[in-house]
Amino acid sequence: MIEAKVLSRSFTYNGVKLPDPDPRMTPEEVKTIYSHQYPELATAAITGPEASGEQLQYSFVRAIGTKG
Repeated sequence: MIEAKVLSRSFTYNGVKLPDPDPRMTPEEVKTIYSHQYPELATAAITGPEASGEQLQYSFVRAIGTKG
């Protein structure tokens, strides 16, 4: 018998683990919520999900560039 499990999600940014505010939100919505606390997330890319144990891990990656 195959057993289906709902995997919890975790988000990381700059080495910091961020809890999932609401599993019904899309990763993009989660990024928007955390961009109030971390303004640089507004332009960050989302990578993942990568399965790790019983979690799906998403990472917010800052856009690299120079202003000028």
